[in-house]
Amino acid sequence: MSTVALLDGARARLAAAPREAIGELREPRRVLGIGRAPRVVRRGTAWHIGVLLLTDEAVLATGEIIRARQEAPRGFSAESQRRRAELAGAARRGGFAEGEPVHIGWTVLDADAVDRGGASGPLALRAGVPSVRWSAAGGYIALAAYLDERIELLLAPPAGA
Repeated sequence: MSTVALLDGARARLAAAPREAIGELREPRRVLGIGRAPRVVRRGTAWHIGVLLLTDEAVLATGEIIRARQEAPRGFSAESQRRRAELAGAARRGGFAEGEPVHIGWTVLDADAVDRGGASGPLALRAGVPSVRWSAAGGYIALAAYLDERIELLLAPPAGA
């Protein structure tokens, strides 16, 4: 089965499943030389399927996941914490609800290129089988099995999840 067909089948199975927001970080232009705060603008919704985000028309590789929250003065022990707090504040300024998860830094993948024998992000054709690399250090597994497992988890999460 082709990558495109597998993804189309996944969309049909996920029709009633919850989606998460996808956004894009925008640095506004300066007005009269004064900089304005960046914001995350809404770009739609997607089903979060592990390392993939599946929209109605496309498949994306995940980037960062943040939760929108109002900015507040805080002390940070690491610069990475400060950056994540800034991104969370940018999402809130962009109109996302308090606590809403938002995917940013995603990249569009080319499922047709995979079907032609190439690779696109974590997707690749391995020995004629559409496959996905589920982590940077991990190996490839068959995309069909990966989608089955992830969709099952999304539709019927384990108790306490």
